[in-house]
Amino acid sequence: MTSHLSSMRTFLHRAISARPQAVGCAHGVLLAASFGFLYLGTLAELTSDWNTNPNFSHGYLVPLISGFLIWRRKEQLKALPITPSHLGLAVFGGGLLLFFVGTIGAELFVMRCSMLVTLAGIILLCLGRQWAKALAVPVGYLVFMIPLPGIIWNKIAFPLQLMAASGAAHALPLFGVSVFREGNVLHLATTTLEVVDACSGLRSLMALLALGAAFAFISPLAPWKKWILFLSSVPVAVLVNILRLTVTGMMAVYISPETAHGTMHDLSGMVAFGAAIFFLFVINQCLET
Repeated sequence: MTSHLSSMRTFLHRAISARPQAVGCAHGVLLAASFGFLYLGTLAELTSDWNTNPNFSHGYLVPLISGFLIWRRKEQLKALPITPSHLGLAVFGGGLLLFFVGTIGAELFVMRCSMLVTLAGIILLCLGRQWAKALAVPVGYLVFMIPLPGIIWNKIAFPLQLMAASGAAHALPLFGVSVFREGNVLHLATTTLEVVDACSGLRSLMALLALGAAFAFISPLAPWKKWILFLSSVPVAVLVNILRLTVTGMMAVYISPETAHGTMHDLSGMVAFGAAIFFLFVINQCLET
C-alpha cells in the first residue's frame, strides 16, 4: 500500500511539473495553426513577389539559410529547458496588431514584418525566453526575405545609380576610355550606357547583406568583428558594382557595344556577385588574424 501511495505521489508530481510545458505547447500548436491561417494570403503574395521581382529573387534562400542557422545550434537547443512564458501572448498580440494596422493601411511591408513578431510570440509562449533568445538571430534573419517598400527602394536606388555612374566615370579614363557623364548616363565613344535601376547595385546589395549576415553569424569572430564583417557588405557591393560598370564600359569600347547588353551584361552581374562573395571571405580572413 505504501509503495502504491509513493508511486501515486511520484506520478502526480511529474504531471504537475510537466503541466506548464504541456499547456505552453498546446497554446503554441493553436497559435501556430492560427499563424498559418492568418498569414496564408500574405505568404502567397510574398512568394509571388519573389517570382516576379528579380530584385528579391533571393527571398527563396532566406528561409533555407535561417533553417541552417537553427540546425547549426541543434545541440545547444537540445540542452535548453522548455519554460513557456506568458509574455509570448503579449508579443503574439503585438504581431496581430501590426498585421491589422498593415491590413487597414494596405501596407504590405508592415503586414509581412508582423509575421516575424507573431512567430517570436509563438516561440516565447511554447518554448520560453531562453529559446527565444537562442532563436532571435535566425528569426530576425527572415527580415531579408521581405521586399522593401517601393518608396524606400527608390530613395536608395537612385543615389546608388549616381554613385556607380560617377565611380565608373572616374575609373574609365584610367584605362584610356573617354567618357562624359550626364547624371546616371555615361556617354562613350561607341555607345551610351544608362545606369538604370537594375544596375544601381541595390539588388546585389540586398542579397549580399543577407549573405553577409549569415556569414557573420556562423563565423567564430568576436561580436564587434562580426558587425564589421556584416557592415562591410555595403562598401563591397558598391565597389563591385562600380568595377562591373567600368569593365562593361571598357568592353563596349574595346570589343563591341553589344557586350554592354544581353547575355554578357547578365553574366557580368553573376561574376560581380561572385567577386563580392570573395571579398567578404578575404575580409573575414583578415579579421580572424
